[in-house]
Amino acid sequence: MSIVQFENVSRIYTSGDHELRALDRVSFTLDEGKFIVILGPSGAGKSTLLNLLGGLDSPSEGKITVNGKDISMLSDNELADYRASTVGFVFQFYNLIPTLTVYENVKLVSEISKNALSAKEMIDKVGLPDHLNNFPSELSGGEQQRISIARALCKNPKILLCDEPTGALDSETGVMILKLLLDMAKNYGKTIVIVTHNQNIAKMADVIIRVKNGKIRSIEEQDNPLSADEVDW
Repeated sequence: MSIVQFENVSRIYTSGDHELRALDRVSFTLDEGKFIVILGPSGAGKSTLLNLLGGLDSPSEGKITVNGKDISMLSDNELADYRASTVGFVFQFYNLIPTLTVYENVKLVSEISKNALSAKEMIDKVGLPDHLNNFPSELSGGEQQRISIARALCKNPKILLCDEPTGALDSETGVMILKLLLDMAKNYGKTIVIVTHNQNIAKMADVIIRVKNGKIRSIEEQDNPLSADEVDW
């Protein structure tokens, strides 16, 4: 079942007489419960695409439909409601609140999500149940990333948007996180969208979208993607 549709979407930035098409008439459809990887070099338009889908930016042209709703026509307040109810974010930067404990950082999303999951359960799923009362400054970079993922999952979003989610992790921890994300897609029906340079992660995807110079170069569906354990890291 389709959950996302981009129809001839462009994002154009202007500076004086100069025009930059970060995305150029992009069209694709994403199905619910799929593990999707967006691949491309730096400056290809991957992050712009993710920001548009997440309601952090609006298209200059075209239409973006999520769950049957045209989000490209939403007001700022409506976009805020969309971000609160429908999408979760995992960024390269952890964005944890330094004055809150690990548990408080994750639990915080329950104030904006009506269907939030258990904060303790999500912290346990990322392998850090003994760090509930620690502050972010007491964690390594990899541990902070895992807590940011726990926070995003706790929100219980329909769509989880991840920008290089394993970039700060060692290979063993990265595999654990990817297993968790795959589980959220396969067993909980979440649509997982990952932007990455890592070709190995693409081997695990149901769908691979390749982006270059603001355009979709190819969309590949994989009938038998590898598991995290099968990938040669």
